[in-house]
Amino acid sequence: MTAPNKPVIGFIGLGAMGWPMASCLLKAGHSVAPFDVRKDQVDRFLAEVGGTPVGSLAELGKVADVVITILPTSAIVEKVLFAPDGVAGGLRKGSIVIDMTSGIPGETVRFSEQLAARGITLFDAPVSGGVPRAKSGQLTIMAGGDAAAIDSTQSILAAMGSVIRTGKIGSGHAMKALNNLVSAGGFLIGIEAMLIGAKFGIDEGTMVDILNVSTGMNNSTQKKFKQYVMSRKFDSGFSIELMVKDLSIAMEVARAGGVSTPFAAMCREMWAGASVLLGPKADHTAVAQLSEKLAGLELHDKH
Repeated sequence: MTAPNKPVIGFIGLGAMGWPMASCLLKAGHSVAPFDVRKDQVDRFLAEVGGTPVGSLAELGKVADVVITILPTSAIVEKVLFAPDGVAGGLRKGSIVIDMTSGIPGETVRFSEQLAARGITLFDAPVSGGVPRAKSGQLTIMAGGDAAAIDSTQSILAAMGSVIRTGKIGSGHAMKALNNLVSAGGFLIGIEAMLIGAKFGIDEGTMVDILNVSTGMNNSTQKKFKQYVMSRKFDSGFSIELMVKDLSIAMEVARAGGVSTPFAAMCREMWAGASVLLGPKADHTAVAQLSEKLAGLELHDKH
């Protein structure tokens, strides 16, 4: 049962991350009105998980106290919010928008200012942890913006993960991009090290085991190499296209701050090249295939 004093949450974006996140909100007893441009996706969510149906974004704006967006890009967020039939036109003063998209910080600031003129507060709260932690409600949520708004939505955010405050509006989105920059670099260097070792004759599985109890350990060695690369599944649920977008955002933040980033620039170009070679919709773990082609061998779990 939904507690009567809990706000109605309009949840926009039922993709690989949004679906399990919205599911966690319902499991925690929140009232959720799900929306996605794919009507069949919404119908399936309502049938399998639950929620309150709404016919349009404008209708969602009228019924929601809090709106959560988790969409591919800031450009789509802008359309969802400010199009003639968008959410913002129906939102009441005092409503809160939580943008959990991996967005562009400067655009987030602009959206926040536009909504503030209507008496609506927006803060950014992108997430890290991937699909497995979205399903378990254990995401890391990087929240930037109005402290009072973040405070007032703690029970909502807690249903999806743990909140770490990053500072001013847009800082959550900046931090998400920087986190993915570090993750992307760690993945590439780890794969190259694995290929060097495999060529030398060291068992691939043994290398991962050693890295995971040594100083070379990172998220990719722990949760990606055996699971998605060496298994040859390449199905983590996060595309190369989205990784390149986040790396591009990180580089924009660097340029805006006048920070020289030669390694980060090279890392972004490697991922962009893989996107051309493998296709932008390929899983991001498939970027290992670019390094494998350059080395002339593949990584496999022989056990």
